[in-house]
Amino acid sequence: MTEKLDLIIENGSIVSTSSIEKIDIGIRNGRIALLGNLRNRDARKRFNAKNLFILPGVIDTQVHFRDPGFPKKEDFASGTKGAILGGVTTVFDMPNTFPPTTTLSTLRKKLQMAKKKAWCDYAFFIGAQKNNINQLPSLEKEKGCCGIKIFMGSSTGTLLVDDDASLYRILKKTKRVIAIHSEDEARLQERKGILEKKNVTVQSHRKWRDVETALKSTKRILKIAKQVNRKVHLLHITTKDEVNVIGKLKKFATMEVTPQHLTLAAPGCHYKYGTFAQMNPPIREKVHQAALWRALKNGTVDVIGSDHAPHTIDEKMKKYPATPSGLIGVQTLLPIMLNHVNRGNLSLKRLVSLTSTTPSKLYSIIGKGSIQKNFDADFTIVDLKMTKKINNKWIASKVGWTVFDGMKVKGWPVATVLRGSIVMRDDELQGGKSGKPVTFSK
Repeated sequence: MTEKLDLIIENGSIVSTSSIEKIDIGIRNGRIALLGNLRNRDARKRFNAKNLFILPGVIDTQVHFRDPGFPKKEDFASGTKGAILGGVTTVFDMPNTFPPTTTLSTLRKKLQMAKKKAWCDYAFFIGAQKNNINQLPSLEKEKGCCGIKIFMGSSTGTLLVDDDASLYRILKKTKRVIAIHSEDEARLQERKGILEKKNVTVQSHRKWRDVETALKSTKRILKIAKQVNRKVHLLHITTKDEVNVIGKLKKFATMEVTPQHLTLAAPGCHYKYGTFAQMNPPIREKVHQAALWRALKNGTVDVIGSDHAPHTIDEKMKKYPATPSGLIGVQTLLPIMLNHVNRGNLSLKRLVSLTSTTPSKLYSIIGKGSIQKNFDADFTIVDLKMTKKINNKWIASKVGWTVFDGMKVKGWPVATVLRGSIVMRDDELQGGKSGKPVTFSK
């Protein structure tokens, strides 16, 4: 007798990096058990995905959930709820919390918190500091650790590694993915006088954290990566100048861009949204945005991450430069990018590569990133024809706002499936907290 399946997702179109095919999916014990025509198979539940596209569960490899330290801005429950509502099944959380995630005890504390609070699957970066370099080789092997994060320039929090000798040691001693916030600290300090000028506004943010600040840092870390003969993963790249350098040195770098840098452009976004569009590195002019899109289309860009970084409305309403940098993004990543798909800016297959398959390969995730037999049954089911307005009421983050409030988009996640359980359907959370730590093959 044939064993009954737990769930069959039928009549939908499965999207991979190379094809879009109408195939039914049979799920048992949280994994993909069968792929094919399952019309005559028995299942406890069926999901009719007619006219819908089934993507491998979206993986957001850059979020800042502020937990522990700043639970009024975000905690792990609210952050992962936002992920599930936005069609994201896995998140990688950054270490610039309070205290920062730089030791075994702080990593384990985060894992304990996530076990109680997480709606989606998760892993954590270990933050590099000058005083924990010798511990990084053992810390990166810990369960629930996705890699090492280096801040070459100061941003939110206290983490900073800004000298070449320390950077060289980290790259030489470690083996897992090293994610880089690439801004040159010395240049940021040299140029702080810009912030003291009379009538300074948020328009000065990209003048302070200028193109040269980003380019200098990126050139430095790529030079070290070449010396050590290993890759680094460059986060939220913003400039055409960096794109040109990275494109010539892809052997030593992978590259991330964010939906906000692909969608918003200065100076207009800062006139319209003010400090609510302030982030590090800054949103730049259209000439740089155009270079990011060229890089996305020619394969230089590897990953799209949200850089979800919540701050309260009260904090954002302060006068620049007293305002914090960052905006939320985990919940809006997919709607924004599906809208770009509908505009013809990228294909659905390319989107799957950027948000599922390549992140999984880059970080050596076991059982995620593709729809294939024996993989986790993680799916993001989308209606490419659905038109909706993003609005603040939909946002799960505790800060309750998005810079994209009121934006009309075409393309929407209508269901999120996590290890075979339908955890979101039609903008409503279902079930409960079922997130688990991601496992890695090395």
